[in-house]
Amino acid sequence: MSATELKEQGNRFYGAHKYEEAITCYSKAILKNSSDARFFTNRSLCKIKLRRWEAAAGDCRSALELEQNNVKAHFFLGHALMEQDLYDEAIASLSKAQDLAKELKLNYGDDIAYTLRQAKKRRWSMMEEKRIQQEIQLQSFLNKLILEDRERKKAELKLDQEKEDTKETIEDKKQEIDVDYDRHMKELNELFATVDERRRTREVPDYLCGKISFEIMKDPVITPSGITYDRKDIEEHLQRVGHFDPVTRIKLTQEQLIPNLAMKEVIGAFTHDNEWVEEY
Repeated sequence: MSATELKEQGNRFYGAHKYEEAITCYSKAILKNSSDARFFTNRSLCKIKLRRWEAAAGDCRSALELEQNNVKAHFFLGHALMEQDLYDEAIASLSKAQDLAKELKLNYGDDIAYTLRQAKKRRWSMMEEKRIQQEIQLQSFLNKLILEDRERKKAELKLDQEKEDTKETIEDKKQEIDVDYDRHMKELNELFATVDERRRTREVPDYLCGKISFEIMKDPVITPSGITYDRKDIEEHLQRVGHFDPVTRIKLTQEQLIPNLAMKEVIGAFTHDNEWVEEY
């Protein structure tokens, strides 16, 4: 069989969800012709289905050596890197895939944008988890310092007792120290409790995000179907993909887009109260 015939057979196996068999066919095709990037991206997709992330990434890199602007290779590479928790690299690859798809006017639906958003959200979650752990460590460290300082002051009182103060005076002072430091401890923990409460809300609600880019909307517009999109995303869709609503598939033109002022006000209030959104 020729390399092309092996690829077509691999495609049939893939369609039947027989990914191992498809990988075998694509591998044989590569042995016959290692200069066709499609063989590598097809095999990579099978490996993604089998959750073999590192191997899938390797095939994508081989494809990119042959074809630098291969959208599928960048897309699949980004997906595989994301699943290996390599979020910065994944976002770079997925962003490249998205830019190339726009430049080449290729329609991948919402797949690339959705995966890119997923990678960004996972990176955000990882950064949030790291920040939470750092704050917990800081809280524990400060609590420890408070306790150590309290014990140090009590030790100093003990020395004073041996010099001139009465036992009763020393005990009174120890009680004052305990009360004072209990107050410091309470204030510190209340401060971190407030941080915890704010931390639990550090996520952008889905209804504030566009249905195409999955990013928080800047200029929300509503279609006759009642669906809200970010203006730049829906206008790009109309120009590049077709004159229809991406969700309802009903005919749509740019003139039918109406500013969603109520949603814009909600988004404005949310971003004003949550300055961290710029990092999200």
